[in-house]
Amino acid sequence: MRYEIVLAQEAIEDFRALKPGVRSAVRDALETHLRHEPVKTSRSRIKRLRGLSRPQYRLRVGEIRVFYDVSAKSVEVLAIVQKSEAAIWLEQFGSPE
Repeated sequence: MRYEIVLAQEAIEDFRALKPGVRSAVRDALETHLRHEPVKTSRSRIKRLRGLSRPQYRLRVGEIRVFYDVSAKSVEVLAIVQKSEAAIWLEQFGSPE
């Protein structure tokens, strides 16, 4: 099944703030990993976040973390942050179950 990838306003701003090379890597990872199998967890790339109702998943792209939710037909990218800022972002914007 092909999922629609939707970027939240904050994610769009985060994406535009990335350096061009990093932006390209993130774009490729979104297309490769989230377009067809956004819930297929792996040891290194996709992780289901426990204890949170939102965001549901995290995608790792080098030093970048992409937080997203999955619905029936779409993937909503909530934020694209540096690894060093990921815990702070989750603490501030994550919704506990």
